[in-house]
Amino acid sequence: MSRRFYLWTVITLFAAACATVPGADYPKRESAALAHPEATRLGREVAAKPDASLDQSGFRLLSDGVDSFLIRAEMTTAAERTLDIQYFIFQDDETGKLLVDSLLRAAGRNVRVRLLLDDADDVTKNPRIAALAAQPNIEVRVFNPFITRAPLGVLRYAEYVLTATRVNYRMHNKLFIADNSLAVVGGRNIGDEYFATNHAIRFRDFDVLAVGPVVPRLSEVFDAYWNCDLAIPLQALTGGPRADHAPSEPSATSPAPDAPGAADAGGVSRSETRLAQRMASGEPLATLLRSPDTFVRAHAEVLADTPEKREAETDGGPGPLMRRRLVAAIDGVQSELLISSPYLVPGEGGMKLLERTRERGVQVRIVTNSLEATEMPIAHVGYQHYRRQLLEDGIELCEMRAVPGDSDPQNPGASHEHRSALHGKVFVLDRKRVFIGSMNFDRRSLRLNTEMGLLIESPPLAQEVAAHFEELTRPSNCYRPVLGPPDPLGRRNLSWWTEDKGKAVELSAEPMGNLLRGFKTELLALLPIDDLL
Repeated sequence: MSRRFYLWTVITLFAAACATVPGADYPKRESAALAHPEATRLGREVAAKPDASLDQSGFRLLSDGVDSFLIRAEMTTAAERTLDIQYFIFQDDETGKLLVDSLLRAAGRNVRVRLLLDDADDVTKNPRIAALAAQPNIEVRVFNPFITRAPLGVLRYAEYVLTATRVNYRMHNKLFIADNSLAVVGGRNIGDEYFATNHAIRFRDFDVLAVGPVVPRLSEVFDAYWNCDLAIPLQALTGGPRADHAPSEPSATSPAPDAPGAADAGGVSRSETRLAQRMASGEPLATLLRSPDTFVRAHAEVLADTPEKREAETDGGPGPLMRRRLVAAIDGVQSELLISSPYLVPGEGGMKLLERTRERGVQVRIVTNSLEATEMPIAHVGYQHYRRQLLEDGIELCEMRAVPGDSDPQNPGASHEHRSALHGKVFVLDRKRVFIGSMNFDRRSLRLNTEMGLLIESPPLAQEVAAHFEELTRPSNCYRPVLGPPDPLGRRNLSWWTEDKGKAVELSAEPMGNLLRGFKTELLALLPIDDLL
């Protein structure tokens, strides 16, 4: 009896500890985005562009992974006063190391760096993130942190079980802002596979480079997350000293030379890699900022969940829920809806939305990952539950192949050398408006994650994204699931069509890559986890 009592006492205490946000009482200061971006070189360059407008913003689609990384890195070099950065994942790989190096050097020039990261994969496992937090002019905060850390990471599973309501609530936002003048928004995290430099797998993804009045609105979203109760200073989790060196306002001091040894402090290799050489050239950002044709001018809305999305969902509390605005936009579609979502688990609400759309005679086409391509087989399990109903509703589905038959438009010549997977989250509405952001069309994005993105009213940009959609859904680049005619018992067999060497191929079994992946998927399908997908 006593052992059982002590065991339950330990479990109860652990559950109580996990239910409280670690570091919630750690002192921190509120701060805000740069108030006068026009005082910076980036701000002046953007304002001086001949097509600059007080009521329209400028946008440039970033479909190439390497260029998308280089633009982020070059923004750190161009920044004079502030860098505000918010990500779900920040990996300790080649691109992650190079970006840390750039941030350290920016801080050495008296640039204030605010880095906000989610804790889904334990931020403290990346030693370079801790090194950043220890530097002057840099502050790192962690959104909704776990209580357990390496080497006790295995206890995170217990934390999930005991406090699922809290720890399942993750910040999925992706945002990179320099001097409150230039921003990158979209689907990419920080990591080699997102920037097409990983040798094993490369994600097809989309970001958008933005200038104009939309940027301060994006900064307002960042500030709301940075100053919210769930954003905890990294030192509160690592036991490090208070970050008193991190200024609450950007320094007005003239830029200093790059801090000597800054790269060594972050442990980043100084070898002359191809990426490092291109970073040193300042391209492609320098040319983009000089060219009068870089940006498509358009009106846009910033769609973002409130940091307190959990409360807004459960008790009708205050704050925006971005899906409401996106659903309203989709309800206005008249002829065609294109959706790219790597994870497709629409749930009851999503199915009703798509059914309403189809009832108006709208053509709905969706591209997602095939089982063989997905990096999250557990999410594919959720998709399988809805696939037949989607097809019966007249929705055209395309599932990306792991090895496309045609050249990858984002990485020409690399299609057969690397596995591919879809990661881009875009919605094209009547080829007149386009949403680009972090939100998948799944229940996790709709209910459990915070998300953000841009809804842009621009036929040229919508047409550009639609052209990439058409390339992704070519018969040789994807599998198209179709339902056959009903048999005498009314059952309809599912088959997959693709193209190989110019010839149509029909597959009677789901393409899964290997038997082990298929077996794991069958096991996962037995778990009652739909609400978490």
